[in-house]
Amino acid sequence: MPEGFVALRAAAGEDLRPFAALLQQQGIRCRIYEAAGDQVVEVAGEAQVHVAQTLYKAWRDGDIQLQLRAAPARSSARPELAAAWHQAPVTILLLLLSVAGFLLVYLGASAERLSLFTFTPFTINGNTLQFGEMGGQYWRLLTPAFLHFGWLHIVFNSLWLWELGARIERRLGSVHMLGLFVCIALVSNGCQFVFGGPSIFGGMSGVVYGLLGFSFAGARLQPVWGFEPSRPIMLLMVGWLLLCIAGVVEVLGFGAIANAAHVAGLLSGALLGALLALLSRRGGDSAGAGRL
Repeated sequence: MPEGFVALRAAAGEDLRPFAALLQQQGIRCRIYEAAGDQVVEVAGEAQVHVAQTLYKAWRDGDIQLQLRAAPARSSARPELAAAWHQAPVTILLLLLSVAGFLLVYLGASAERLSLFTFTPFTINGNTLQFGEMGGQYWRLLTPAFLHFGWLHIVFNSLWLWELGARIERRLGSVHMLGLFVCIALVSNGCQFVFGGPSIFGGMSGVVYGLLGFSFAGARLQPVWGFEPSRPIMLLMVGWLLLCIAGVVEVLGFGAIANAAHVAGLLSGALLGALLALLSRRGGDSAGAGRL
């Protein structure tokens, strides 16, 4: 870590290994060294200083329990996969369903079969698409999120879904992650239908932007959560969103973009993050101190 920011100083005899492991678990790079008889904790980014201080106070107060475990003698991909499944099962399930939706399109499923998962059913008469009514088929409110229409589409969404969703799920738990997906998918898919009209749209990007908004707003108001996206990530994602809204991405040949779903997802996720963070602070972080 070539350049660091001093987050805190601790007594020379204090065992900071569990705290260092906690920071690493939250994605915060740190360096600990002795200076003037104290232990100095440096973090990589200036924005992480307050987060590290908040986590240290919560750890010292006993709000966060973390124990070091001996490293296994042998490591393999199988235990790592099992650990990932245990810590973020909902995120992994959403990834698998997204891949299944991509394969459904990529392998050339019939229009009748594909129509089962679109927001509204459709039929093809010659060169014309005819859309029907959803009726009581309420699964259609969610299933468009799993449909993906190209390699770039599925890879982009899968990477960001894992990056954002797994961090949220590891911190807040699977129930919260499942609830976030359902709420954000309902809003993003519904808004895309309202503003774009009947069409064949899909993808997890509305949910991804919702998780981005949740991570930013939630962790800003409740720093102990520790999953606020870095500034470069925010600039990249918001910049891409603005390019999509401006039509640049379509001109470059990436196809039609569901901008309404992206914006609605981002805003609804930020609102959910703010509400849950405020509830967490009022409840003494009862929603955020259990799973680490």
